[in-house]
Amino acid sequence: MSFDLVDYTSLSLPAAPFSDPSIIPHFPSGKVPKHVGVIMDGNGRWAQQRGLVRTEGHKAAEPVVFDTIAGAIEAGVRYLSLYTFSTENWKRSPSEVRFLMGFSRDIIHRRVDQMNDWGVRVRWSGRRPRLWKSVIEELETAMEKTRKNKTIDVVFCINYGGRAEIADAAAQIAREVAAGKIKGDRVTEKMISEHLYNPDIPDCDLVIRTSGEQRTSNFLPWEAAYAELDFVPELWPDCGRQVLWRSIDHYTNRDRRFGGVKKPVGK
Repeated sequence: MSFDLVDYTSLSLPAAPFSDPSIIPHFPSGKVPKHVGVIMDGNGRWAQQRGLVRTEGHKAAEPVVFDTIAGAIEAGVRYLSLYTFSTENWKRSPSEVRFLMGFSRDIIHRRVDQMNDWGVRVRWSGRRPRLWKSVIEELETAMEKTRKNKTIDVVFCINYGGRAEIADAAAQIAREVAAGKIKGDRVTEKMISEHLYNPDIPDCDLVIRTSGEQRTSNFLPWEAAYAELDFVPELWPDCGRQVLWRSIDHYTNRDRRFGGVKKPVGK
């Protein structure tokens, strides 16, 4: 399939997410990834390439986030995890961290009605400590308002770290062992999965990272153990639903064996 890239940073989103039906790709039946994770990388570099301060890149990313959500709905993706702010991002300058915290809070506040109209169920994955109380409050308000929606679950990974998530799961299991609820020698992979931040969400099928970097940066290490990876060259503000669709198209052509061996034709 051929996908023409569009500069979404200058566009306002329509009231509904749906594109002209003639441009929505028709992916093979049963081949669309159920859960897609996106590492939204490159905002700062996008701004610096244009002689702007880094925060302008984050501002330019907002419409791209929601265009990508719209494209995921159109493609039939059921779960979309967006790496918004990692536990390592606290190392950035205090001014940029303050901006990202306030901007994340304000985006959720501004866009919750739009997401609700689209049938989005807002989810959150991350740690409470250090995260601004006002961000948590907006997330909780949005989650409650949209909890009955079933079109797509959008997980905002804010103050998220994959190792932290696994450590938190292990700590919870240890507390349950100490309380006599489970036996320490009975810990299984299934049990760990059940103690992750959102245990009802299935494993990630496809992880997309923008900006050309080729690493997963502590994003969903447990959930994405068998995910297909697609490292795309575009900086995040230059992306949108077309980049998502292109990655999904790549995914549909992957041979997923999960450690097994593909049986020869006719066997």
